[in-house]
Amino acid sequence: MKKLLFFIFVAGLAFSSCQTQKKESNSNMENPFFVEWNTPFGVPPFDEIKVEHYVPAVKEGIKQQEAEIEAIVSNPDAPTFENTILAFDKSGALLTKVNGVFGPLSSAVTNDDMQAVARELSPLRTAHYNNISMNAGLFERIKAVYDQRNELGFDQEQMRVVEKFYSDFERGGANLSAEDQEKLKAINIELSGLYLEFGENLLAETNKNYKLVIDNEEDLAGLPEDVIAGAVVAAEKAGEAGKWVFTMAKPSWIPFLTFSEKRDLREQLYRGYFMRGDNDNENDNKEIIKKIVPLRDQKAKLLGFENFAAYKADVNMAKTPEAITDFLMELWKPSLEMAKQDVVDMQKIIDTEGGNFKLASWDWWYYSEKLRKAKFDLDEAEVKPYFSLDNAKKGIFYVAKNLYGLEFVKRDDLPTYHEEAEAYEVKEADGSLLGVLYMDFHPRDGKRVGAWSTQFRSATYTDGKRIPTIGSIVMNFTRPAGDTPALLSFDEVSTLFHEFGHALHGLFADGPYDRTAGSVPRDFVELPSQIMENWAADPEVIKVYAKHYETGEPIPDALLTKLINAGTFNQGFITGEYVAASLLDMDYHTTADVNITDVNKFENDAMAGIGIIPEFLPRYRSTYFSHIFSGDGYSAGYYVYIWAAVLDSDAFDAFKQSGDIFNKEYAAKFRTLLEKCGSDEGMVIYENFRGQAPSKEPLLKKRGLL
Repeated sequence: MKKLLFFIFVAGLAFSSCQTQKKESNSNMENPFFVEWNTPFGVPPFDEIKVEHYVPAVKEGIKQQEAEIEAIVSNPDAPTFENTILAFDKSGALLTKVNGVFGPLSSAVTNDDMQAVARELSPLRTAHYNNISMNAGLFERIKAVYDQRNELGFDQEQMRVVEKFYSDFERGGANLSAEDQEKLKAINIELSGLYLEFGENLLAETNKNYKLVIDNEEDLAGLPEDVIAGAVVAAEKAGEAGKWVFTMAKPSWIPFLTFSEKRDLREQLYRGYFMRGDNDNENDNKEIIKKIVPLRDQKAKLLGFENFAAYKADVNMAKTPEAITDFLMELWKPSLEMAKQDVVDMQKIIDTEGGNFKLASWDWWYYSEKLRKAKFDLDEAEVKPYFSLDNAKKGIFYVAKNLYGLEFVKRDDLPTYHEEAEAYEVKEADGSLLGVLYMDFHPRDGKRVGAWSTQFRSATYTDGKRIPTIGSIVMNFTRPAGDTPALLSFDEVSTLFHEFGHALHGLFADGPYDRTAGSVPRDFVELPSQIMENWAADPEVIKVYAKHYETGEPIPDALLTKLINAGTFNQGFITGEYVAASLLDMDYHTTADVNITDVNKFENDAMAGIGIIPEFLPRYRSTYFSHIFSGDGYSAGYYVYIWAAVLDSDAFDAFKQSGDIFNKEYAAKFRTLLEKCGSDEGMVIYENFRGQAPSKEPLLKKRGLL
């Protein structure tokens, strides 16, 4: 959430679409990163930033931070909090500024020229962070302050930042021998390149190398009108005018698998999705995985850990890989049993309809929708007209207003990085500025799949003045088609609330030190996002924002009741596919034999080991598991979503038990949790809010897994 830690290389690299010049600027004044931005709220001047600006800006940022660190190391005065810890915390401002644009845009807008720049910068940045994390003189001064921390009268915030920096250096290799430090540097550089390559391959496989083109109208049987209209728009963009195109974007392939009556085409499209990175072509990711896994294991062992999962878990709430695996298995068993029963019920439908086949993975969405209709009389096509994107936005703003008094004012005068991105000024209840939030909703070439939240600038302090956050949330939602606005599935509505929760965390995060403000363990970070999904699904809130896009009428009580009653439906699959992927992640990072010779065999053996049924796959197969292989962020940590789900369900239960889902006392406490979350350990912060340890029961009850 905060500025890049000095030893971490972020795999995502950023670019500006339609800016393809390659010549580097010769003058600092020509480079917008070298001047103060004279824009409203200091947002990046996206219209001025060109591709040739990144390389010289990063190089200059590296040069400046090296000089700042040398000044710390060569200071003849004894190490103190101010001349060492604070000086280091505020170092690298230019590099942070460039990374703040470079990182977010890499996922939202890219092209071949920008990827070339990314490959050039990857080793430069990684080497820089390596050099800092293993700078003996800097570590010596930080250690001197750390060793005296209990005698220097530090307040809680000072103590926290000293301890976190010391831990960072230890985990970055500062205590290693010179020989082992060189080994670690080489590993980090090689990994950074592999992460970049994995992501580029996946982007190509997703956005360029496969699409289902339909030229026979009969093959559209079963598809809702809005899905067909979206396929017409996709066909026009793909140069297939007069046809219908379905892609690897979720708003395209999931509706097709859910409603298409053409089983052979469902299989063809789903195979296109789950074979990404596994097609033995120039974008194949198997060899990359075979290199990443042993390199991570070597890194962990150099740093004194049994395996990479132990290295990652050590600073998370879970603490050990064993605790993570035990937790996941507690959820896997009831999920699997529920999924098996759903298979029986769906097979009955197939047999009743005269289908002479066994349920397969590409059938799950289609027959689970039929099963949902049979059990709950609920048709997604009947629900979607009430969940237009505009109405869903009103829903997130309504919740933010009622919880925290916030107001979101659309600003068409702010520079944006793409014509589809919207900018909002975020105001406190008293009218003062909290920050700026960009929103970017629809899929396009050069944009990775999924949904995420990031920041162009994290909140910081300069001369005692708070500089507010400039954040963004990015989705891949169904586009408007003709006169029909973007209509969302309820799952997409939940995604919008989820990413908005991340954005609120970034907007609220506060603290005097960049290293710790807003910084939380990885298995805590999804709490602020996932708790918002509870408001999205609460009947009191749904009645406010779920209105028919044509008539403006609110969702009927009968339909709302069906939607709520179906809330636990298909949780065997939803929870099961997620937990299966989480366990696959753990297997990669705890295996004793890291020299994997066959990635598909490793994956198949891991899934057979937990007894997965053939009717569904893990949410991410290895070759497109970008969470764990296109960077370090969620590696040995994909479990964090459901770990945080225990927290978010327990936290929302506090609101429900109070009788008011907008309880002002709890809202104030939760805002404090978001503001001050970096000032202590994750569980301490949570229990300060809740007044007790979290319970798993609300989550299990919500998912029907009790």
